[in-house]
Order: sequence, then structure tokens, then C-alpha cells
Amino acid sequence: MDASTKAPFAAATWPHWPRTLFARLALILLIGLALAQAAAFWLTMTERDQSMTNVMTGYVEREVASSVALLDHLPPDERAAWLPRLARRSYAFMLGPGVSGAPPDAALSERFAQSIAEGIGKRYPLTVNTVPGHAERFQVHLRLSDGSPLTIDMRPMQGTPVSGWLPFVLALQLAVIVACCWIAVRLATRPLAQLAHAADTLGPDLKGQRLPEQGPEEVVRAAKAFNAMQDRVAMYMTQRMQILAAITHDLQTPITRMRLRVDVMDDDATGAKLQQDLQEMETLVKEGVTYARTLHGTQEAAVRIDPDALIESIVDDYHDARKEVSLEGRIGHALVTRPQALRRIVGNLVDNALKFAGAAEIHVEALPDGRARVSVMDRGPGIPDESLEAVFEPFVRLEGSRNRSTGGTGLGLAIARQLARAMDASLTLHHREDGGLEARLVL
Repeated sequence: MDASTKAPFAAATWPHWPRTLFARLALILLIGLALAQAAAFWLTMTERDQSMTNVMTGYVEREVASSVALLDHLPPDERAAWLPRLARRSYAFMLGPGVSGAPPDAALSERFAQSIAEGIGKRYPLTVNTVPGHAERFQVHLRLSDGSPLTIDMRPMQGTPVSGWLPFVLALQLAVIVACCWIAVRLATRPLAQLAHAADTLGPDLKGQRLPEQGPEEVVRAAKAFNAMQDRVAMYMTQRMQILAAITHDLQTPITRMRLRVDVMDDDATGAKLQQDLQEMETLVKEGVTYARTLHGTQEAAVRIDPDALIESIVDDYHDARKEVSLEGRIGHALVTRPQALRRIVGNLVDNALKFAGAAEIHVEALPDGRARVSVMDRGPGIPDESLEAVFEPFVRLEGSRNRSTGGTGLGLAIARQLARAMDASLTLHHREDGGLEARLVL
């Protein structure tokens, strides 16, 4: 793996990297624009300081040269009175030798000293030294025409002070950048969010939300492709249902004829076996069609029901058939769901429990978040860990169940899972602590 492939992988696995595309794009744009703004501000301030320094050095050169010439022409007894008038914010004049020190080594001091030397150094020999204890302060020593010592005390200034309103303007610019980033990223990621929502709502009934075909060209193309995909999938499922319905209809007639012929057979033992085989064939055909219909979705509308009453009626039906089914707990509030689908799911789960364990326990309860849980439990042989999900696939049966007494078609759990998805519910299998299996339906 070369460096070009390592870098994106490292960024994708960074533990503090945002999880959503919106946050990632917003963070990248915000950091990039903030760095660009900071670099532009730094370059502007640097160029501004350099320009102001150039202006100030030229100004000091001219002003100092004029002030020294004026003091040189004044009588000695009048020079002291003129010193405050000639002083400026960055320098002042003193009649005397001043203080001694090393030559200036600070960049700004060297620049100002050179500028002063170029202005008056040809007429008045001078020396320059720093003031001890001050990095950017130096003195220029010279003698006037009459031999009087004169000292120029310099405190060079770096550029000009920043205006008080500048931090407010910078904060306002940052706020505008953040707002623009948020708007740009929201516009860029909104079609993806709509696509994800439409894909999530595309359930077994294939009646998902259609995407609006408007906006930028790329978004319109993606929306049209998704909508066309929904139409094609719905068409394929409809055709499959039509094929299965035709097969079912055509198989009913030969199965009926075979039953009639078996009824008139003289060999009762062989006839009984053939009757059982025909019954299994008919059950398999019906279960296959039922599974196909659950894949295509149920036409049943969701209504407000009393789930406790529905499940109690299911248990009563099993009691009437002398089946060992118990019920514990209550949900205690109404639910908006598909009652026939719920009845079919619970019935399939109870039938499995009775088939493999001889008894079934139904526990119902309301969850704190407003959902409801229906658990169908048994004390049967259970299912291996690696097969807890596999048994939800169509026609999947465990090896131990491939016999006439408990075999079935392998479609019961597949139908229950598809109906649960159509109801926006979840159906999972779990082991029980003391043995057995729990089928957990969360509505």
C-alpha cells in the first residue's frame, strides 16, 4: 500500500472524525475558509506594516534632518527651548552626549538608524548605539557646527495601531463564513438525505416516497434514476406474483384429480401416504404464494387496535384446539398496526413453538419508549447460534427438522419476518437461559 492510499484510510479511521457527511463537509469548508481568511489577514497586516514602516522611515529621515539643521542655526542659548517643539512620538532631542552602548542589532532599529544616517550622516558625523535594557530603542550622537553635542533618542514604532472596530469586523466575517458553509453543505447534502429517506420508506409494499425531480442536473438525474428503479422493481414483483398465481391455479386442478384417484385406490396404506404427500404439496404451494405476497407487501391498512384483546383471542383459539399456550403481561395501550399481519406473525411463532416443544408461552409488555414487545417462548431444543438469522431465509430448515412430523415448508419464519418488516416492526430470535427459544417481536 503506497502513501496515497494510506492517507485517506487514516483520515477515515480517525476517531474524532464526524460520522455524518454534512458535518464532515461543513468542517472541511469551515477550516479551509478560516485558514484562507487568516492567511489573507496576516499577509494584509504584514504588507500594511511594511508600507507604514517605509513611510515612517522616510518621514523620520526628512524631519530629523530638518530639526538638526534648525538647531544648528539657532544660538546655543535658544536651543533648549526648541527641543519640546521638535520632539515627536517616536523620537526626541537632547543637548548632551546621551548614554553609550552597543550598536543596534534589532531589525527595526537598524532600519531607522540607517535612514537617519542617510539623511544627516554626510554633514554631521554620527554614531549610533542601543539603550541598555531596551531592544527597540537607540540613540544617535552627533556634534553641531559649534561642537555642541546633540543626541537623538529614538523609539521606532512598528506600523500603526489596529482600529478598535477591526475585531468586530473579523468576527462578523467569520459568522458570514460559517453561515455560507452551513447553507452550501445543506444544499449539497439535502438530496442525499432525501434519497436515504426514500430508500428507507421503500418497504415490501414497494410504495416508497418518490423523489422530486427538480434542482441541479446531477440531483435531477439521481432522482429520475431512483424513481425509475422503484417502478421497475414494482413491475418485476407484480409479474412474479402473476406467475405464482397462475402456477397455483394450474396446480390446484391436478392435485384435486390426484386426490380423487387416491380416494378410490384399494391399497389403504399407499393411499394414506399419497394423501399426505398431496397435502404437503398443497401446503407448500400455498405457503410459497403467501411468502411471495408478503414480499410484494400486504394491502392491509394500519388501524388502531387493542393489542391485548387481539392476542387474547389468539390464545383462546389455541385453547379451543386443546393446545398448551399461556399468556402473561399486558401492553395496556392501543397500537396503530395491521391486525391480520400481527395475527399471522404470532400464529406462525406459536405454531413453531408447539411443533418443537409441545407448548408455547406468550409474554407481552409495553416498553418505556412507547413501543410494545410480544415474546413467544418455548422449552424446545433451540437453534444453534450460527442459524439464528439463517432460519429467516425462505426454505431454510435445520437438519433435525427434516421429517414428516416437524418438517414444515421452511417458510413460516420467513413469512413472519416479511410481515414484521411491512409493519415497521422487528422480529428476532434469542436463546433462553434455561434452554429453549424466544421469538421477540417489537412493534
